[in-house]
Amino acid sequence: MRRGILSLLAVGVLAAGGLAACTENVAGTGGRPRIGVILPDSKSSARWETADRKYLAAAFKAAGVDYEIQNAQNDKSAFTTLAEQMITQGVDVLMIVNLDSGTGKAVLDKARNAGVATIDYDRLTLGGSARYYVSFDNTAVGTLQGQGLVRCLADAKITKPVIAELNGSQTDNNSTLFKDGYDGVLAPKFASGEYVKGPDQWIEEWDNTRAGTTFEQMLTSQPNIGGVIAANDGLANAAINVLKKQGLNGRIPVTGQDATAQGLQNILNGDQCMTVYKDVRREAAAAAKLAINLARHETGVTDNKVYDPLGKRYVDSILLDPKAITRDNVRDVIDDGYVAAQDVCTAEFAAKCAAAGIK
Repeated sequence: MRRGILSLLAVGVLAAGGLAACTENVAGTGGRPRIGVILPDSKSSARWETADRKYLAAAFKAAGVDYEIQNAQNDKSAFTTLAEQMITQGVDVLMIVNLDSGTGKAVLDKARNAGVATIDYDRLTLGGSARYYVSFDNTAVGTLQGQGLVRCLADAKITKPVIAELNGSQTDNNSTLFKDGYDGVLAPKFASGEYVKGPDQWIEEWDNTRAGTTFEQMLTSQPNIGGVIAANDGLANAAINVLKKQGLNGRIPVTGQDATAQGLQNILNGDQCMTVYKDVRREAAAAAKLAINLARHETGVTDNKVYDPLGKRYVDSILLDPKAITRDNVRDVIDDGYVAAQDVCTAEFAAKCAAAGIK
């Protein structure tokens, strides 16, 4: 789009298959720093459109830089096209949330060859060439999930439980890190015989419908499942819906992640044991500050390094700390302004919100 035009719209088809990408493009006069951002989808988690887009845009506007934020809607062809367009249009910085490491690497290499500074946002592109990586400590996220499930099983006095695992997409490096974290907590329990390792499946593309089908199959094959590690709130809700059909919701602890409105409602309802709150405002603020500095040809400041085993290199990184959320501290997420009270405390949940001190 031409500089000097402000538009917020859903653009047309970007690839065969008819998937559209949501676009926000803010451009001023020529010569100002310009930043391009590609988000992955709006299906795997609500956060990309409800949180990341909003906070990144606010930071860029406040800094007075030109920016374009697009969403590839889980379409690899669209992802590549969007990146090529941004590079051609002269972005100074390209920030991506990859759909997989292969597609992400190809895009990052094109940007690097064009002299564009690059940032991996939230997901590290294995074998990629991003100069920087901004995310949460994702192994710590998984550790909190594992610890949360252990605590909930103890509270429910469930002995020798069979544990089912609904992992995220295997093409997302974060899924591997989450699993490293919760498996690190659960492995000693399995080894001692305190817990029994049950079905363990990756959910391609973080697809919640697929997760529901997969968990239904798990429960059919092993009806004595006593606890569920679900890698995010969407997967957790898919499992909870299956448990509801069997009258088992609230009796089998289920973990989650992202502190979504739906996840918080499930916690208040007693159907979900816990979630992990990753304050996307902090992540977006850190990534935006880094991108703005790079676009102005200033030095990027980081506080960590993450090893890319495929690329065999260390990537300068900013890693933020996550926080476990249970029924006891649900209100922390709302008090922070991350999720609006009205989105959680609908008529059905009004009494439970009041009991939790949420106003």
